[in-house]
Amino acid sequence: IKMTSEKRVAVIGAGASGLTAIKCCLDEGITPVCFEKTDHIGGLWHYTDDPQDGQACVMKSTVINTSKEMMCYSDFPIPREFPVFMHNKYVLRYFNLYAENFNLTQHINFQTEVVSIKQNKNFKDNGCWDVKTRDLKTGHTQEETYDGVLVCTGHHADKNVPKFPGLDRFKGEIVHSHDYKTLTGYEDKRIVVIGIGNSGGDAAVELSRVANQVFLSTRKGSWIVNRIDSYGQPVDMVRTTQFMFWLKKNIVPEAVITKIIEAKLNQRFDHATYSLKPDFPPLAAHPTVNDDLPNRIISGNVIIKPDVKRFTESAVEFDDGTAEDDIDVVFLATGYIFGFPFLDKSVLEVKENRVHLYKWMFPPDLEHDTLAVIGCIQPLGAIMPISEQQCRLYARVLKGKVKLPPPDVKWQDIKEKVTDMAKHYVKSQRHTIQVNYVDFMNELAILNGNCPNLVRLFFKDPRLAMNCFFGPCTPYQYRLQGPGRWRGARQCILTQWERTLYPLKTRPVKNPPRESQALFFLFFLIIVGVFTITVHLLFMR
Repeated sequence: IKMTSEKRVAVIGAGASGLTAIKCCLDEGITPVCFEKTDHIGGLWHYTDDPQDGQACVMKSTVINTSKEMMCYSDFPIPREFPVFMHNKYVLRYFNLYAENFNLTQHINFQTEVVSIKQNKNFKDNGCWDVKTRDLKTGHTQEETYDGVLVCTGHHADKNVPKFPGLDRFKGEIVHSHDYKTLTGYEDKRIVVIGIGNSGGDAAVELSRVANQVFLSTRKGSWIVNRIDSYGQPVDMVRTTQFMFWLKKNIVPEAVITKIIEAKLNQRFDHATYSLKPDFPPLAAHPTVNDDLPNRIISGNVIIKPDVKRFTESAVEFDDGTAEDDIDVVFLATGYIFGFPFLDKSVLEVKENRVHLYKWMFPPDLEHDTLAVIGCIQPLGAIMPISEQQCRLYARVLKGKVKLPPPDVKWQDIKEKVTDMAKHYVKSQRHTIQVNYVDFMNELAILNGNCPNLVRLFFKDPRLAMNCFFGPCTPYQYRLQGPGRWRGARQCILTQWERTLYPLKTRPVKNPPRESQALFFLFFLIIVGVFTITVHLLFMR
C-alpha cells in the first residue's frame, strides 16, 4: 500500500464499510483519516453487553447469514479453519485480521464523534469539505478540511418504534431488538415478538428456549430461508451465480422462477400450514434467514400470530380478534430508521428511509463527486464486498480516473432503480434500499473497469471461466482484471469450495468419491448454458 498523494479523505465509521474504505483509499494513494465514535473497530459486529446510546450491536448469539466465501473482502480470504457461517466473534476476528494485515488502525481516531460535515466555502472550485469532530475523551472539538468524505455509518443506528394503540398503557417490559443481547432475565416469561425479519426470527427462537411461551406477530408473514441447501452446501454459494443471474435476467420468466423458489421453500415446510405464508412471492421481499423457526413452531414453543391491533395493561389483541393475556414482555423487532444528522439536508436528505443516491453512493446534484455514502443498502447477499466495490469506485472517481455522468443522467438512474424496486418489492420501510448482489456488483465493476469479461476469459482460461460463470459469484471475480487486479484471485476462485468444506472435515469418514457426480453436474450445466445462450441469440436476431 502506497501513500503518494496529498489528497485526504475523512472516513466516518470503522465498521465493515469503514475498514475497506480506509484500505481502498490507501490503494489509490489517498490519505484516509477515519473517525470512530467507539473505542473499537467492527461496528455492529463488535458485541458488547452495554452498547453506547445510538450504537448498534448484534445479539450475543448472532451468526451471520452469508457464508464466509461470499462475504469476504476480495483480496483477503477468510481463514479456511473459520466456520462456513460465522458467529459474530469470528466476524470480528476477521475484521481485526484485515485491519492488522493492511495496517489500517493507525488511520483511525477512536472515541471521536463527527459533529458536522459542511461544504467548504470554496466548494464550487475545490470540492472540499469541512469536517468538525469532537474528542469524546476530552470534549475538545476541531475542524479540518478534507478533499473528500466517505460516510460509512450503516443503517442500523436508530430504532424504529411503531405507534401501536395502547402501547403506552402496557405495564410489562418493552424492549427493542437494538437493546436485546442475551436471554438472561426472560426465563418463564410470556413474550410477544413483533416483526419477522432476521432479528425477530432469531429472537423468537432464542427466547422460546427459556420462556413460558413466545408469540411471534407478523403483519404480512414471511418466506423462511435455510442457510444450507441440498447436500448441506451453503445456499448463497449455490444460488448466487453469474449463470443464475443471467438466466433470470434474460431467459426464464420471473413467474417461473417464483414458482420454482416457492416450491423449494415449501419443500422444507409448508408456509401456509405453519401460518407464515405471505401474500407476496418469495422475491418480492427480503427473506428471513432462520434454520430453527419451523422446529420451534411445530413444537409449540413459538406461536405465529397476526398483526397487533392494540395493547392493554397486560394483554395484546390481534387483528383476527384473538388476544393473549398476562404478557410480560413486548419485544419490538421492528427494524431501524437511518439518517445522517451531521450532514445538512441540502446535501443529503432521508425521508421515510428513502434516500436519493447515484449507485446508492453519490448525491446526484453536487458540483463535485467528492462525498459518498457507503453500505447504505440492503442486498440479497453479503454487504461487505459491495461496500468494498463502492469504495474502490469512489477512490478512482476522486483521483480523476473515473468520470461520473452529469446530474440528469444520475437522476435517471436513480428513478429507474426506484421504479424497479416498486415493481419487484412490497411497499415498506424495509424495502427502500434493496439491491441484487450480482447485478449491483457487476454494475459497479463495469463503471470502475474491473468487471470480468467471461467470454474472453473462456478462451484464455476455460477452467476459471466455468468456475466464474457456473460457480458462486465470490468477490475474487472482481480482482481478475482491470484496476486493482490481484494475482491471488484466480487461485482463490479455484479453491473456494476447498476452503468452504475444510472446517467440516473434523473426522475421517469413508465416503465414495463424488468427482463423477460433480463432473456430470458440470457437464449438465454446460449443456444447459450452451442451449440457453443459443436460444437467446436466435431470438435476438
